[in-house]
Amino acid sequence: MRAITVRDREVEGYGLSLTELPYPDAAENDVIVQVHAAGFLRGEPEWPGTWTDRAGRDRTPSVLGHELSGVVVELGYGTTGVTVGQRVFGLTDWRRNGSLAEYAAVEARNLAPLPADVDHTAGAALVMPGLTAWQALYDHAHLHTGQTVLIHGAGGSVGSVAVQLARETGARIIGTGRASDRDLAGTLGVHEFLDLDSDRLEDAGEVDVVLDVIGGEVRDRSTTLLRPGGTLVTVADPPTIHPRDGRAFFFVVEPNREQLAQLAARLRDGRLTPLVTAVRDLAAAPAAFAERTRGRLIITVK
Repeated sequence: MRAITVRDREVEGYGLSLTELPYPDAAENDVIVQVHAAGFLRGEPEWPGTWTDRAGRDRTPSVLGHELSGVVVELGYGTTGVTVGQRVFGLTDWRRNGSLAEYAAVEARNLAPLPADVDHTAGAALVMPGLTAWQALYDHAHLHTGQTVLIHGAGGSVGSVAVQLARETGARIIGTGRASDRDLAGTLGVHEFLDLDSDRLEDAGEVDVVLDVIGGEVRDRSTTLLRPGGTLVTVADPPTIHPRDGRAFFFVVEPNREQLAQLAARLRDGRLTPLVTAVRDLAAAPAAFAERTRGRLIITVK
């Protein structure tokens, strides 16, 4: 099969290339997915899990990408909850070969059914931003109706999904970004928008929840805006200061079948739309790692 791999973390470009690899083996409780569309994060070549398995052993050449949408073609021993021929989408393990390949081995529990009328490109684009926004707002911040939430990067891939989920919750939403994000953020449902280049962040006033995707000074200044008992959740880097009367969390997104199912229902019903700004084929994936897009860049495989 064809796959996008990295081979050497010491060379420029990490040896990133389109490679022929053996068809993957399905371990116990695995499925083999024929990948139709896949997503990736540009920082993956810098992650330790890209290069070594959980025992610290080298696993190169390793396949990049950890978001996929496709069709189940094989079940491993003991696998339940999915069937051959089923359309699925989900998140692959950080320390196993990923989704930028024609076939991928994935734990069945990391996948959820993808409705027949949902495009594979949209399914792949929703996995990481959808799970990240859901877990940030609901699992960690416990956002609820009537609260005010400050969402950084409201015009980006995670922020745009978070705005749509917060709108459905009934929260008041303050979004931030660049001037070019203002119109999109307004369309998605923010009640107020702050341009981080020209507006004062402190003009947001007090908020109950902050979702941070930027880190650094912006994250630290946002902490001071929290009401007593408020929560800051960041996916950028661990907080360096904590609210005097509140909570601050840093987390890494986790696979979750039930949450994927909830996201898929909203996607199917038109209540949630991932931000896809570019689509490339598998052969173009190495060059795509150098592209910069506001939303998701998705790789179509089949």
